[in-house]
Amino acid sequence: MKRLLLPLFLLLSAFSLVQAENDLLPIDSAFAFKAKVVNNEILLTWDIAKDYYLYKEKIRISADFSNQLGSAKFPKAKTRNDEFFGKIGVYRNHATVVVPVLNDDAKSILLTVNYQGCADLGVCYPPITKSVTLDIGSIRSTPPLADNAFNLFSQVTNKAQSIVEKIIPISDEPLPADDAFKFSVVAIDANTLLARWSIHQEYYLYHNKFFFDIKGAKFGNIVFPKGKIKDDEFFGKIEVHKGVLEVKIPLTDVSTQPITLIVKYQGCWEGGVCYPPQEKTKNIMLPFQASNSNINTMPEKVQAPNVAQVELNETDKITALLQQDNILLILASFFGFGLLLSLTPCVFPMIPILSGIIVGQKGGVSTKKALIMSIVFVLSMSVTYSIAGVLAGYFGENLQVLFQAPWILAIFSLIFVALAFSMFGYYEIQLPVGLQGKIAKISSNQENGHLIGVAVMGFLSALIVGPCVAPPLAGALIYIGQTGDALLGGLSLFVMSLGMGAPLIAVGAGVSKLPKAGSWMNNVKYIFGILMLAVAIYMLDRIISPLASLALWAMLITISPIAMGTLNTQTSASSPWQRVFKALGLIMLGYGILLWVLVARGGGDMLQPLSDWGTSSVATESVHIKFERIKSVDELDQILAKAKSSNQIVMLDFYADWCISCKELERFVFSNANVINEMANVIALQADVTENNANDKALMKRFDIVGPPAILFFKNGIENRSQRIVGEISAQDFLKQLNKTK
Repeated sequence: MKRLLLPLFLLLSAFSLVQAENDLLPIDSAFAFKAKVVNNEILLTWDIAKDYYLYKEKIRISADFSNQLGSAKFPKAKTRNDEFFGKIGVYRNHATVVVPVLNDDAKSILLTVNYQGCADLGVCYPPITKSVTLDIGSIRSTPPLADNAFNLFSQVTNKAQSIVEKIIPISDEPLPADDAFKFSVVAIDANTLLARWSIHQEYYLYHNKFFFDIKGAKFGNIVFPKGKIKDDEFFGKIEVHKGVLEVKIPLTDVSTQPITLIVKYQGCWEGGVCYPPQEKTKNIMLPFQASNSNINTMPEKVQAPNVAQVELNETDKITALLQQDNILLILASFFGFGLLLSLTPCVFPMIPILSGIIVGQKGGVSTKKALIMSIVFVLSMSVTYSIAGVLAGYFGENLQVLFQAPWILAIFSLIFVALAFSMFGYYEIQLPVGLQGKIAKISSNQENGHLIGVAVMGFLSALIVGPCVAPPLAGALIYIGQTGDALLGGLSLFVMSLGMGAPLIAVGAGVSKLPKAGSWMNNVKYIFGILMLAVAIYMLDRIISPLASLALWAMLITISPIAMGTLNTQTSASSPWQRVFKALGLIMLGYGILLWVLVARGGGDMLQPLSDWGTSSVATESVHIKFERIKSVDELDQILAKAKSSNQIVMLDFYADWCISCKELERFVFSNANVINEMANVIALQADVTENNANDKALMKRFDIVGPPAILFFKNGIENRSQRIVGEISAQDFLKQLNKTK
């Protein structure tokens, strides 16, 4: 096979050489060859011109007598995936081969050297043969200074080349197109996009190969910066762009949000490889336009183009906010978002976690230390949100989703059970000996106030306890994914997390003010132990059946007041506060008994245990929107096509078992009688993304969904993006969004 390919290769090389003879160097200039005798060795050196390389395996050395030479010592070569020879070693810049002389009795030696090389243009030279006669008669004499200098120079040159290639590797293979031409686009204001290409140093883009198209708006006059003239082997003299290319794209007549930008471009590698035309499609949210009063005060010649006001959903508004230039406004807004999120179920479970850690300190804790522990907990939580958010934005993979595996939730629930028992003063009753030691060690670390342990709890709490997807989080992740601006996106998420944690810091510092002496403190520790158990059940809610969850809540709410002494009849010496405390315990016990009744009936709403008292559980469960489950993009497209033909509205709900907010929507929105009536003629679809498999990820990626909950509305087969709902919503607000779609 090689015998058949070699003539063809030589023919192609000769043809290419003729075509590019004006660009190629002469052979001896491309590969300047020298041979020199130094000490007992022959040094063969090649000075290789820039953009040329020499094949290591094509170097052949022979003498007129075979016993005159030892084995040649070749320098380390760089591996190249060659189109003709496969993986093969090549040399660039400089190469020195050392050949020992074995038989030095002769006065001279006839040396024959064969080698072959190529140019990066894609042209290879035919094999080259050099014959030289070298004087070895004085090989035992002291070498002249020039020879020593030559030897030293060759060694230093090879060593320097090796070091340089390690620091700045020479590319022998073309990069992937997305690495050679890194493309991004961002809206710098309501009327202008900025497209940017970061072009690798060995690559270039053709000026006349750019193409732009847009949906949802029109282009103004696009002005390209001037490029450089290149004598291209494919197109002759042509204008190209290198380094960083930025192009401002003015917009007019915006009609929809987000707009869709389509960009095509083409470029090449200096090594002689041209890429096929590249096409990128980006959905971009435009920031809000300035008020009309401000626009009208502008001079007529510089007045901004007319941009229609398009209603945005909450997530897209936040994405557009991030595209503003006022970074202080952005960070202040995200801190405010965090304060609002601190009032949601995402943050509530973290209150007993942090408070329990502080209360559980042996010997009490000062306000200063409690404040430091609270700050460490919140900072750890904030850093975790930021890192997880940036990675999700870049790779489309929400780390919080990955930590919702049943075994992770089960282990973390056991940790909280252990922490609760540490509040009660014992571990051995409920835990096996082996597991008890490990979890008790974790608990003792918290008792000793180790800040590392506090930071770890903050890290795990952010990932596992509160996997919430709210509009601020979704907006930031969409912004990072569209622009690659991890700095602003990550900083915004960090500030948002600080806002979420601000109440935690206040609570943590306040807990340290509680009195530390007497039975009062024991009661406080018992309360926080109960709250720790509540957090454990809250997490198990995501992986166990509703009836099992209801039974656990009933057990906690009935056993806790009994354990706290609510039924203790010795009240003569009790204080008024203790009697109030017992009264509250009795109320809690009565509520727990109602929950046991629900368990006996086979289930029900623990927040409204007396609702539908006269009906069966089966009838209760029937009052709910009837969803049709879908698992793939193809299923969705088929349903949307049918709905379009029948002129029906489609609602798509993204749901997961581990999503607490999703269950809140199920309980308070999708079971609301008014919502059910309004949804009578709407096709209700639900995508269960609990498993987070390939189909689930494809569905979420189709609509830039970070994670559940998210509700989408479709009319005529097209999503009405302005009515998209991300995060929790009340039944009344849901109806408003639904009616706007109709």
